[in-house]
Amino acid sequence: MTAPLIDPFARAISYLRVSVTDRCDFRCTYCMTEHMQFLPKKELLTLEELDRLCSAFVGLGVEKLRITGGEPLVRRGIMTFFEAMARHLETGALKELTLTTNGSQLKRFAADLAACGVRRVNVSLDTLDDAKFARITRWGRLAQVQEGIAAARDAGLRVKINVVALKGVNEDELFPIVEWCADQGHDLTFIEVMPMGDMGEEDRIDQYWSLKDLRARLAERYSLTDLAERSGGPARYVRLEETGQKIGFITPLSHNFCESCNRVRLTCTGELYMCLGQEDRADLRAPLRASDDDAALEDAIRAAIAKKPKGHDFDYSRQQVAGQVTRHMSHTGG
Repeated sequence: MTAPLIDPFARAISYLRVSVTDRCDFRCTYCMTEHMQFLPKKELLTLEELDRLCSAFVGLGVEKLRITGGEPLVRRGIMTFFEAMARHLETGALKELTLTTNGSQLKRFAADLAACGVRRVNVSLDTLDDAKFARITRWGRLAQVQEGIAAARDAGLRVKINVVALKGVNEDELFPIVEWCADQGHDLTFIEVMPMGDMGEEDRIDQYWSLKDLRARLAERYSLTDLAERSGGPARYVRLEETGQKIGFITPLSHNFCESCNRVRLTCTGELYMCLGQEDRADLRAPLRASDDDAALEDAIRAAIAKKPKGHDFDYSRQQVAGQVTRHMSHTGG
């Protein structure tokens, strides 16, 4: 059972994204509805079960673990899970433990995360305008997030800002966001909005801002040099020669990144999604709870990886949302 996880297209699966909760203290307009119906707490895996599941993946060759939500830091007792995962960093089996967060709770947890071996965090932040931030997140406060980012930096964490490109919303902030990240020393990645969840097709089409267009606008002011480096995720990078900063682009629609996909996604209920843009999933909760022995669980993981598809089929062409999946982004953590 020590053979690495290899999918049908000869891609080694070394990256697991784990949604520890579907709950969030924001209600971002592209991620969930304002009045979300969240899962009953009894359906969620316990933190101990999440530990066992993640440890099984680490034992099968997963080297990068990203904790997501919803908002992962709103789950009660979540630091005990990070503390448990730190043992895999200490043995060297796990190369990176990180998280994606909205930043609202970073001021509270940044130092503890650093103590567990977390070295960098991704913070979702789509605007630097207070009023616009309130509209996008519905419930969020920009000042709270900025305080969290400052706390993360003070704790020695490297911060990467994730910006969802939203047509007619943050187009006018392209250069201010780039300049702010350069001034603050933050990495920056732009992401195309994805057709996930029943949010209304017209809304999705109206929101979509192709990163081809965004990149072209950047090129009007900066000299862009393509970089060959990869961070273990789907982003492609350029360097802005005038500032020296690295900018990432995640383009599931204008140019999908499936050919090098090395990741799968585990939900807080024990469902394993082999592709963000497909509905196929495997139930790992049943084998997890059926036995204290991990043999059946490892068999289930291998069987799931054997069904990983070549890629997704997101498409906004012809003013229709093709390839839309019914679950909200918060269910699988992006």
